[in-house]
Amino acid sequence: MRAPPRIAAVAATCCIGAAMSGLVRADEVVATATLRAQALAYEHGEGVAADPLKAADLYCKAALAGDAEALYDLGWMYANGRGVPHDDDIAFGLFVRAARLGYHPATKILAFMSGSGDRVPDCLVPPPPAPPPVVAIGPPAEAGADPFADLPAEKRRIADMVERVAPSYGIDPRLALAVIKVESNFEPRARSEKDARGLMQLVPDTAARFRVKDAFDARQNVHGGLRYLRWLLAYYKGHVALAAAAYNAGEGAVDHFGGIPPYAETRDYVRRVLALFRGERHPFDPEVAEPSPVVARRQNP
Repeated sequence: MRAPPRIAAVAATCCIGAAMSGLVRADEVVATATLRAQALAYEHGEGVAADPLKAADLYCKAALAGDAEALYDLGWMYANGRGVPHDDDIAFGLFVRAARLGYHPATKILAFMSGSGDRVPDCLVPPPPAPPPVVAIGPPAEAGADPFADLPAEKRRIADMVERVAPSYGIDPRLALAVIKVESNFEPRARSEKDARGLMQLVPDTAARFRVKDAFDARQNVHGGLRYLRWLLAYYKGHVALAAAAYNAGEGAVDHFGGIPPYAETRDYVRRVLALFRGERHPFDPEVAEPSPVVARRQNP
């Protein structure tokens, strides 16, 4: 379908800022904007027969891909009962989501509305995720193959503490031990050139974020690192490689590149953690964090 000139202009001009920001790929921005432009055409009958239900479906697809303006436009359809049932609470929920994504007109309209902010159309409610498989550690394949089997006494004491504490955060102890092994090799006083400190190498900002006052205190460091690891696993919905990459390079870098950043250090780090953990998925608590746009895009291509 060839979009009418005004609709084509929407698809072309709205993408420039997002593409130049480098936060998403340009082709993804264009595809999302095209969905919204087609929705606008079907909503108003511009160049095609008006079909509000098709318009709402297209707005939903664009919104699932992270398009704030599509959320806003769909909100107006529900606010006015235009081709969909009139529902101010759903409209409010859509405007709230658009505002959270930084869409200023949605922020302005919320000043004149009220609602729970929780309701959205069914098309925006993902099916409940299947629980990730529980990773069974099991015995090592060969005698002496387990890297945590023959630790020196001091490191064994640390490993014993981790094995006791990690399950209380929903973390498989082997994953926690893998991170500690790669980060500091079980050295509580380890300190990197980037000022990452202690067993799980927490930089000061991360230590503060996860309530660690003394990163060189082994117990505090482990608890803080496990809180961070639990958050990352929820944010990346149990994808261990993405969580490990973010632990090394930061979640901002993973989100920016749409996956494991192209840094040699980070890619080697992920490889080593996965080799020690022996699993690609890990159970996670969806209540801990909203999912990253990286996994959202993978689920909603």
